[in-house]
Amino acid sequence: MLIRNYGLFWVRDDVDWGGRGRGNGGQLLGWTGRRGAAAVDFRQQRGIYVLYDDNFKIVYIGQTGAGNQRLLVRLRNHRFDHLAQRWSRFSWFGTSPVAGGQLDLNAAVRPPAINEILNHIEAILIASAEPPLNLQRGRFGEEVERYIQFVDDDDDGIDDEDQ
Repeated sequence: MLIRNYGLFWVRDDVDWGGRGRGNGGQLLGWTGRRGAAAVDFRQQRGIYVLYDDNFKIVYIGQTGAGNQRLLVRLRNHRFDHLAQRWSRFSWFGTSPVAGGQLDLNAAVRPPAINEILNHIEAILIASAEPPLNLQRGRFGEEVERYIQFVDDDDDGIDDEDQ
């Protein structure tokens, strides 16, 4: 399986970006929306991400995980690079599964069949671009889980830009 989980149109300002100092690396929390489900931290996720402006127009598409930089680090970098003022939302499509309530970066990877690869690529494009003439949604398959952005209401509202 290529894509294991994904999140659509998460809000940049609702991310815990972390701060200075060891042990304050931030969090990228999502949950399935099911009653009793715990939040999962996707900061170390590998995959594809899409940045959007305030009008949900795609402004950038990138990948993460081929090197040492994972999802939260790549997104954090875009807060200070040439894209800094151009995006307010993002979607992500991850290749690492969730097991036991947390991201499993050591899960075995099997090569997907070509029809599965094509279905996943099509699903990524449809979900991220929302083309108005597509009458069907993309086909990730039943095993792929969508995660909704989880916002911690106990957050103190301070991020590393405020410090």
